[in-house]
Amino acid sequence: MKKEDKKLIIEQIAANLQEYENFYLTDIATLNAAKTSTLRRECSKQGIKLLMVKNTLLQKAFESLERDYSELYPILKGNTAIMFSNVANAPAKLIDKFKANKVPALKGAYVQESFFIGGDTLQDLVNIKSKTELIGDVIGLLQSPAKNVISALQSGGNTIHGVLKTLSERE
Repeated sequence: MKKEDKKLIIEQIAANLQEYENFYLTDIATLNAAKTSTLRRECSKQGIKLLMVKNTLLQKAFESLERDYSELYPILKGNTAIMFSNVANAPAKLIDKFKANKVPALKGAYVQESFFIGGDTLQDLVNIKSKTELIGDVIGLLQSPAKNVISALQSGGNTIHGVLKTLSERE
């Protein structure tokens, strides 16, 4: 591969690293063509970008950026595929779905400005809530006390009204 081609690939990987908030490093080498196509289709449906990369080019892309990715350097061995996503847990759920095949195998991840190294962190990554899920939870929690107060006032109002009506009807 020519030096110019390598430079273009490094720039493309670096651009993807800056564009997406989260990425997962996986090993999909043992997937056959049909399963690889299935994985790529699932990634596409969920807004995940899947790229096969050379470890040396990926490391050079990491080094070209301001952020320090040196924690991921030890896992850059063997075949590596990167799953880019703006939803923190989407790739983890996809990997977990394919877990019966033990492929793709999670090597590491950079999610919400934290490093996750090794396949044993997969369940932690699956359980991470995305930004929209967290916003929904917060809104639900904020609405709950207000709904309880309104409900209590409405039911109390009916009770008071019923008592007053009964008392007024008495002679």
